[in-house]
Amino acid sequence: MAIEFARHIQRIPSYPVASGYDLGSDVAMLASNESPFGPLPQVVEAAHTAAAKANRYPDPSYSTLRKALSARYDLPSSRIALGHGSCDILLAAGRALLEPGAEVVYAWPSFSEYPHLAPAAGARAVEVPLDESDRHDLDAMATEVTVATRLVLVCNPNNPTSTALPLDEVEAFLQKVPRHVCVILDEAYCEFALTLGDPFASVELLNRWPNLVVLRTFSKVYGLAGLRVGYALCGSAEFGTAVDQVRQPFYLTSAAQAAATEALKHQDAVEDRVTRTIAARLGLEDGVRGLGLWLADSEANFVWIRLPDADEPAEAEAAIVESLKQHGVLVRAGASLGRPGALRVTVGTPDENERFVHALAHAL
Repeated sequence: MAIEFARHIQRIPSYPVASGYDLGSDVAMLASNESPFGPLPQVVEAAHTAAAKANRYPDPSYSTLRKALSARYDLPSSRIALGHGSCDILLAAGRALLEPGAEVVYAWPSFSEYPHLAPAAGARAVEVPLDESDRHDLDAMATEVTVATRLVLVCNPNNPTSTALPLDEVEAFLQKVPRHVCVILDEAYCEFALTLGDPFASVELLNRWPNLVVLRTFSKVYGLAGLRVGYALCGSAEFGTAVDQVRQPFYLTSAAQAAATEALKHQDAVEDRVTRTIAARLGLEDGVRGLGLWLADSEANFVWIRLPDADEPAEAEAAIVESLKQHGVLVRAGASLGRPGALRVTVGTPDENERFVHALAHAL
């Protein structure tokens, strides 16, 4: 007799992971929006030193990292939540805020983790289509907020479409959302968004909107995807308390804490990497446009490409993705991200980007 699982398990989608990791070392890894730059030597050393004491549990208050983030953003430590990647905080927010009869509102296509939240809590998901430019339609999202809404998610820049909204539009949206509804502004890629200006700008909204949570990560611009460290800057301390109540203790390893704390000390190196990434992105975009393809206006470390029209978009896309894979290039298929007939491509090194453009030309 088979094990009987809870009914809501059947409603939770599987996260769309990239395939092809078994192809060997000569692969352009352009599928997961990782940084092509490894951690700085000082960061590696900090993690190595912490790992030497792995026989002890990590600090359950995460005090050192909290203090470092508190100093950087001028926020009390009590208004900073940490997580095993930003996904950990998102899923905890779903458990803390949602229940049967409640609703969560988000744009679609957007981050693939969002559809997990509602079914896990027995809640209802309200997905609002992006506009014609693959940007959030905040006016349409505002009309979907009801008395049942507990959580609204705004991914800015949006994953997978790479587009971003200016913060004045975000604040105008916040004015339309009731103060008891939690709004998570997911800014995993904000450091790459030149149109958003200073990455500190959105943090200034927190003192005006206690229902706002700004979600960020060390996985992207800091190059620590393999260690999984995310954080949330909160308009009030209650959010951090609630998400901690629904999670296991010790969710951040000592090595991860040490690496993230050290990484914060090297902002000049981070800014240099951002500059190099944006330069590489511009070159990648030129190469793709040279093939006659449309791209969204990217404000991230990846691009969103619409493929030529086809009678069966998903099949045509799958054939192109497989051809790229055979040429040693991994990208993310649009069908797995909610939009068949598109590709999400991470900005790699200039050589990797050139390799992708040549492989795409062959596939087309």
